[in-house]
Amino acid sequence: MARSPRVLVIVQNLPVPLDRRVWLECQALTAAGYEVSVICPKGPGDPARQCIDGVAIYKYRPAPAARGVLGFIIEFVYAWLRTAALSLVVRRERGFDVIQACNPPDTYWLLALLWRPFGVRFVFDHHDLNPELFRSRFGEPRSVGARTQYRGLLWLERRTFRAAHRVISTNESYRQVALQRGGVPMDRTAVVRSGPDTRRMRPVLSAVDEGRSAHLLVYLGIMGPQDDVHVVLEVMDELVHRRGRTDLRAALLGFGDCLEDLQALRTRLKLEDVVEFTGRVGVREIAEYLSAASLGLGPDRKTPLNDVSTMNKTMEYMAYAVPAVSFDLVETRFSAGETGVTVPTDDVASFADAVEELLDDDDRRVALSIAARDRVVTELDWRPQRRRYVEVFDGLLGFRSRPPEEDLELSADEWGRTYVPTDELADFVRMRGPRR
Repeated sequence: MARSPRVLVIVQNLPVPLDRRVWLECQALTAAGYEVSVICPKGPGDPARQCIDGVAIYKYRPAPAARGVLGFIIEFVYAWLRTAALSLVVRRERGFDVIQACNPPDTYWLLALLWRPFGVRFVFDHHDLNPELFRSRFGEPRSVGARTQYRGLLWLERRTFRAAHRVISTNESYRQVALQRGGVPMDRTAVVRSGPDTRRMRPVLSAVDEGRSAHLLVYLGIMGPQDDVHVVLEVMDELVHRRGRTDLRAALLGFGDCLEDLQALRTRLKLEDVVEFTGRVGVREIAEYLSAASLGLGPDRKTPLNDVSTMNKTMEYMAYAVPAVSFDLVETRFSAGETGVTVPTDDVASFADAVEELLDDDDRRVALSIAARDRVVTELDWRPQRRRYVEVFDGLLGFRSRPPEEDLELSADEWGRTYVPTDELADFVRMRGPRR
């Protein structure tokens, strides 16, 4: 019996399984008959080695938070060396036929080239546009130093595209970058959109909203400089202190480089009583908060990066029948369709207006909630993407993978919490927020 093909997945910016897209990919491959290993940084309290659902995870201690250009270079070199060393361990203990690198950064093409003489193929899972990230954070490069850094990012991106046997893009906007800027032939590209597993990401009968004294607004995601989470606090300041709203609170789920600054801003704005920071959360906590939420918030401003990036949080809000208020971004508009509300970027007052209007219009909010859940189930669910993802590896390796097993309808999650039945969803959504 021929052995199963082996895939090594490399992630630098998030631990696994916290990176939900990467974890869904790992599960898709193992279900299809592949052996999967992962190299990633440790999260707080994580062990150096884990095996979860058949996926072997090798973790290293992350570098200290980077400061300035030199700090980022040190961080990337450190992570690259730790990953390279662990790839030797994985090769000895489990082996691999394919390396899948998930950016940022665009540095693992070199590791892939070092392994190429041993017959290892390279798949680039394109998560971020690093040149656009640079422009979004620092503006258009005008000085000699900025132009040098920007050209360096473009060079690294080109090297990654050219080294890849296959490029996986998270949306059509990213695929156009691969085709036009990267020069990747069409037949070596595939679009595999991020999407939630809506069988499991769905409202549960939650204890978070007991008492229902206030509407719950939720932000879910990373809190970095490009994520503009400060907008959530500015909107809350507008609604609570200027408009006198006493019927709402906000929960900010996640972590990142800006977390401490955001907590300090909460204090300066005197929002401690109505804004909660949860820190790092898993699927269990996400389900609790989003099941109780009246609205999800997308504070990402229109920048060269954000405009063409798929925001996972938007679709995860939708999976829990939570409509989102967001700034108007091309890919966010595609994800939400007609189920969310978008406002002009940087207009905090308009953002607050949109939030307030939805909170005060139960019928519209319920209608958008049901439409959001329906859209994400029928058009954005992970399961169709799962097949496209596995086909990339099947085609690359000439492997005939196992077809996915039939997905059974679930009545409760792994913690025993009952899912809200579809025919009761409208009533459940209407009960969110304060009793009237």
